[in-house]
Amino acid sequence: MKERNTKLTSPEIGALWGTYMNNTMAWCLITYFLHHIKDSEIEKILQKSLDFTNIRIQKITAIFNEENIPIPNGFTERDINLNTPPLFNDPFALSFVYNMGRLDMIFYSFTIVNTARHDITSFFSAALSEASMLYEDAVALLLSKGLYDRPPNIPYPTEVKYIKKETYINGIFHKRRPLNVNELTEIFFNIERNYFSILLCTGCLQVVRDKEVKDYIKKGKEISTKQIKFFNDLLFKEDLLGITTVNMEVTESQDSPFSEKLIMNLFNTLNALDISLLGHSLSTSLRTDLSLQISKIIAEILSYTKDGFDLMVNRGWLEEPPAAPDRRALEKNE
Repeated sequence: MKERNTKLTSPEIGALWGTYMNNTMAWCLITYFLHHIKDSEIEKILQKSLDFTNIRIQKITAIFNEENIPIPNGFTERDINLNTPPLFNDPFALSFVYNMGRLDMIFYSFTIVNTARHDITSFFSAALSEASMLYEDAVALLLSKGLYDRPPNIPYPTEVKYIKKETYINGIFHKRRPLNVNELTEIFFNIERNYFSILLCTGCLQVVRDKEVKDYIKKGKEISTKQIKFFNDLLFKEDLLGITTVNMEVTESQDSPFSEKLIMNLFNTLNALDISLLGHSLSTSLRTDLSLQISKIIAEILSYTKDGFDLMVNRGWLEEPPAAPDRRALEKNE
């Protein structure tokens, strides 16, 4: 069979569907940031990000049309209001591109290994390259503006060592060893990610009117605050400075630029990514006190995600991904 006649596999359909949903969501957010941005350097990165996003949306639309697959509704200009005042300052928009670049690199690198058809693999290879480019541009600009949050430094190692005691992993009943570089990495990026979440929650809480949505966002802010406290306290106990990110202000606007459907779906996407990243943290954290706490955090976010899922389903805000046929229902002619 010639490859051009090969049907898309379920992983390929799922990857394209998820990418379409995420990119239409990103399109709304970047369009909003571009409308209000004043910093010309940040504007250039936002415009590049928007261009990449538009190309991906167009390519997926073309693939789905060729395969006779319905185009998802996703998100459109109806989900943003450009007539509202800015809700976040310019550095937050840059931080958004930085975080989006990091998360997209993780998503696309994971996705590409699940695809086989050449055009789909090429599509995700290009998407991964674009995400890497945006990340590098964002980091360079954050550094030049003094906005980059630097991870902890440690002295260079002077020799190669091997683990000799089982107590290396024990952080509860025995004297705790110092955190290793893998654990410090996970702690830093968990703190950084949760600071971004708190800013997002703070802005959304000012503009959301729906009580259920507002209560959900409040709970998310509390979870992020609790995570930052735990990880920073851990650093202080290790005689390492806690991490405080560079201030990025939320304005005083109380007019919502985003639909509540968009806000809830954004939180749902970030929750899913957070669970995945915390799973990676768990796999690289050998000290039992750290791995135990990360396990508790994952359980809490899973519960929080379920609450958000129920809320979105009840409001008709959660689009269903493509699924296999229900053979039992078909057998019953239902």
